[in-house]
Amino acid sequence: MSKGDGTKVVGAGRRAEWTQGIVSPPVWRASTILYDTVDELRAAAGKDTHHRLFYGRRGTPTQWSLAEALTELEPGAEATFLYPSGVAAISAALLSVLSPGDELLLPDSVYDPTRSFATGFLARLGITTRFYDPLIGGGIADLIGEQTRAIFMESPGSLTFEVQDVPAIVAAAKARGVTTMIDNTWATPLLFPVIELGVDLSILACTKYVVGHSDVMLGSVTAAPSHWAKLRDTSFALGQTASPDDAWLGSRGLRTMAVRLKHHGAAALEIARWLETRPEVARVLHPALPACPGHDLFLRDFNGAAGLFSFVLNGGNDAARAALIDGLDLFGIGYSWGGFESLALPVDPGRIRSVTRWDAEGPVVRLQIGLEDPADLIADLAAGLDRFRAAS
Repeated sequence: MSKGDGTKVVGAGRRAEWTQGIVSPPVWRASTILYDTVDELRAAAGKDTHHRLFYGRRGTPTQWSLAEALTELEPGAEATFLYPSGVAAISAALLSVLSPGDELLLPDSVYDPTRSFATGFLARLGITTRFYDPLIGGGIADLIGEQTRAIFMESPGSLTFEVQDVPAIVAAAKARGVTTMIDNTWATPLLFPVIELGVDLSILACTKYVVGHSDVMLGSVTAAPSHWAKLRDTSFALGQTASPDDAWLGSRGLRTMAVRLKHHGAAALEIARWLETRPEVARVLHPALPACPGHDLFLRDFNGAAGLFSFVLNGGNDAARAALIDGLDLFGIGYSWGGFESLALPVDPGRIRSVTRWDAEGPVVRLQIGLEDPADLIADLAAGLDRFRAAS
């Protein structure tokens, strides 16, 4: 029987042996695991330690519960590994498939820490990164060379929200035996289940919508069957682990993620449409709006919209943008997103572009729309746009 999103997130990862009759899986904290005999200890070391108590770094039912829940949200996935942050998840996913001499293809709209990891750490290992236009679609086949081993995607883009043609890119990659991975934090598997589209590794900064309360750093990578063993072994070798307390908080947040995403998405779209009517705004970069690059792909592939988007101001300068943001009452100024609170952030996409130009009518502001009443947020932004106009 097909289940709705709310049903999925409430029931996922709640095996009876992990919950032991408790509604929420409890927090199992452990470093040392004790064995009754030397033979038992030696036998444990020779077995697959996934979902088996062995040593604290390999996990307890608290971590396994969340990992399994995230796997259940991705039809066709084999398993999920948890990490202490989203960037740690991205790094482990890349290192699980890349070796010295390999080439990585990375979209020009990618999250800046991902770009920095590729051009810094991976470059030190002798791994080459080539950036591509996020709207290239199936044309990426022309960029795949003899040394290309992985194509990284992020859809929509982190600051400018271009929607990528994931099925076309996956098809081109599979034809050449190239691994595909995607930072799917914006949509989560509820809005964009990518493993069933053929993506090999689906990455989440669980810090955002999974946790939902701005109080935990957490990441995950969910793997297709073909890529699980490499991901697991690489993560074990790197000593990656997420604390059971953070995993428990992730599980707590997951139970309400479907409800929160609906509010985030509906409120953000209402505010985005209002911003389109304002003369101080040149463009709104929201995938659900027709003017956003890749909007047709969004309609084809996504099950809904999330709460993060940007808008381009009509003229003005950095000081005028700061006047808008600094005086906001209901929007905090800070990095991250996906929590219950709204945030406003000045962003400058052109600073990090490599192969595509970013030309804009004015400065850019990125908004995270939280769980406040949209009418209150609109009133706050209206006053901010008044300040922007006065400062310009």
